[in-house]
This record gives sequence, structure tokens and C-alpha cells, in this order.
Amino acid sequence: MAARKRASSMSISNKPDPAEPNSAPPVQKMTRKTVGEEFRLAPPKLGVIFVISTLLCSLYLYLLCFHYKVDYELKRSILINAGLSFVGFFVTLKMIPVAARYVLRRNMFGFDINKRGTPQGDIKVPESLGIVVGIVFLIVAIIFQYFNFTEDSNWLVEYNAALASICFMILLGFVDDVLDVPWRVKLVLPTFATLPLLMAYAGHTTIVIPKPLVAYIGSEVLDLGRIYKLYMGLLAVFCTNSINIHAGLNGLEIGQTVVIAAAILIHNVMQIGSSTDPEYHQAHTFSIFLTQPLMATSLAMLAYNWYPSSVFVGDTYTVFAGMTMAVVGILGHFSETLLIFFLPQVLNFLLSLPQLAGIVKCPRHRLPRYDSASGLLTGTKDGTLVNVYLRLFGPKSEKSLCIHLLVFQALACTFCFILRHFLAGWYK
Repeated sequence: MAARKRASSMSISNKPDPAEPNSAPPVQKMTRKTVGEEFRLAPPKLGVIFVISTLLCSLYLYLLCFHYKVDYELKRSILINAGLSFVGFFVTLKMIPVAARYVLRRNMFGFDINKRGTPQGDIKVPESLGIVVGIVFLIVAIIFQYFNFTEDSNWLVEYNAALASICFMILLGFVDDVLDVPWRVKLVLPTFATLPLLMAYAGHTTIVIPKPLVAYIGSEVLDLGRIYKLYMGLLAVFCTNSINIHAGLNGLEIGQTVVIAAAILIHNVMQIGSSTDPEYHQAHTFSIFLTQPLMATSLAMLAYNWYPSSVFVGDTYTVFAGMTMAVVGILGHFSETLLIFFLPQVLNFLLSLPQLAGIVKCPRHRLPRYDSASGLLTGTKDGTLVNVYLRLFGPKSEKSLCIHLLVFQALACTFCFILRHFLAGWYK
């Protein structure tokens, strides 16, 4: 979901586009050649990305390289993965303008609804560019196997199963962008995408009972069996769709992803540094191997998607990002922590539930209202965190609102770390 209005499949035809008053006469039909020659994507906002990446990555790199004594082999693998992810950043940065031309040729563009009534609102914005991030991510993750895994590695099967689930979700997300699948069907799609992971999962199916409840349960560890795999599937469904519905602003979908990804990286390195269990180390290192490429490729896309957005990421990106974070949470065995990182998404889901359940009328675009006179967004009655925030704190510009929501996302992740610190030793 994004702040866009999909173009009709017949938008580029012999008829002038009604959304463009100065559209060409019928004889000047848009062709592949004219699209390639006339289309110019705005330069990437690398200054913004430098600031964001510095803020999000500095603490993680300090903890990894200086604060904790991480095993040499683990650190070596993590740094190799980081190097490949860095290359993936530049590949994504270069491929986005190329892919944008191709999707425009196929009439896959939209108009920014939050800029309706302004010159920017009439610009055709290429969409579904999340496919570039997904493909580069998969290539980086696959190449990394050469440097880290051996044929008899215990983690290789689950690693490939994770990539299969992510790849499946990228495909389904792109199908959604092309066919515009109803939202009820979107709820089911992640269930099928998690099948490779669920079938290959060979880890434990036990949970540690919180200490205050041990006296009532009668055991410190409870084996859930197949119920645990059901929980894994439901977690993937939630993470995938929660990113998708907490959207509608330039940079919000990718912004929340990179903030959560940074929190995941910090959490993983803290757990590695504070434990001496080799298997525990491997689980959290596994999570880092998938999170670093996700963050690097997402930052490259954010360079084009930050306000004012030059491209739309489409549902391809949102479901891919949600599935990737669900996978790292499941295989890294920190799903409870992941859900607290997703606190804004949980809140947005609860606010959206009456409309998603059909109790309250649900419009196609649950976006704030743009006031062309003031250039500010005002909240509507729709049950989304974006609209509720505007109703509580008043009208804001799209850029300012996005920054506020990303700061709220960062505060939620910080709250998770504080909560874990105070509950350590008492809760579990």
C-alpha cells in the first residue's frame, strides 16, 4: 500500500489521459522509444541516506567491532556479509532507474494522492520497484553461501528454506501489484509463502515459561509441537501484512523497515556478546546474515522513495520486508522481541481491525486528506495510526509526519530494549 492511485491499464493509448490536461493528441502515441528518451528519474537523496544510515548503524558497528568480544570466525562471516550487502546497496541504487523505465513501458505507474491538486500530483511515478530490492537481496544472500556454508552445514537447509519463502513472497507481492489482489486474499498469501520454511524447520518447538507462571504451569519449558509451527505461520502473516497496511506516506514503508532492521541487528549482536552458547550464537548470526542485506538494499530504495518520492515500492516490497523480518525472528528465536519492535504496527492493526473486519466501512485508500491551500495533511476518521496521529497532534506536512512516525518507531524499539533489561532474570 502506498499513497498512490493506480493508473488504468488503458492509460497509455490513443486517447489523451484525462488526468493530464496537456496530454498529447491521439497521433502522438507514447512508445517504448519516447519513454526511454523522455523519462528522467530524480537523483537519489544520498545525503538523507547518509544521515539515516549513520544514526541507525553506528551503535551496531560499535557493539560488533569494539564493545563485545565476538568469536573471530563469526565476526569474519558477519563482516563478509556486510561487505556483500554494501555492494548490494550500490547495485540496487544503479538498477532502480533502469527498472523504472521498464515498468513505465508496461504502464505500471501511479499518481501521488497526497499531492493531488499540485504539479507533483500529476507526475507519473513508477511503481512496484520493490522487485529490484527483492532480487538484489536474494542474489546477495545466495552468493554469501559460498563464503560461509559448507555442504554439511546444519543451517544450510533452513537458510535455503528461508530464501525460498522470501522468494515466494516476492513473487506473490509482484503478482498483487500487477493483478491488484483483494486484501482478503492478501491475508492468505503469506501462509503459502511460509510453507518451505515450515516444512524444512528442524529447530525446537518449545517455549520457555515466564518465571511468574511456572508455579501454575508446572514446568519451565513447554513443548508446543505442531502448534509452534502454526504460531510461526501466523507470525509471518502478521509481519507481512502489518508493514503493508502501515503505509501511505513517502518513505514510511521503507523507513519503518530500516528502523526495525537496525533494532534487530543491535539485538542480535547484544545476544551474541552476552552468551557463551555456540548454538545461540549461530541462531543470532543467522539472523544477521539476512538482516544486513535487507537493510542495505532498503536504504538504496529509500534514496528514491524519500519525500518527494521518485518511485513507489509497491506491495512487492512491503510483503518482502515483512516476510524477511518474520523469518529472521523465527529462526533467530526472538519472536517475542520482534513483536515489541513491531509495536506501532500492532497498534495500527488494532486501530484498523474494525474496518478490516467489515464492521466499519473500509475505503480503498485510508489516507489522510491533503489540503492544497496549506500543503498539510489532516486526519480522517479512518482507523490507521497515520490518521489517529494527525487527529491527536494536528495537521502536518507529509515529510514531517513521516519523520514523526519513524521517531515513534525508533522509540518503540528503544522501549523494547529497556523492557528486556528490566525484566531480565525475573521474567525468564
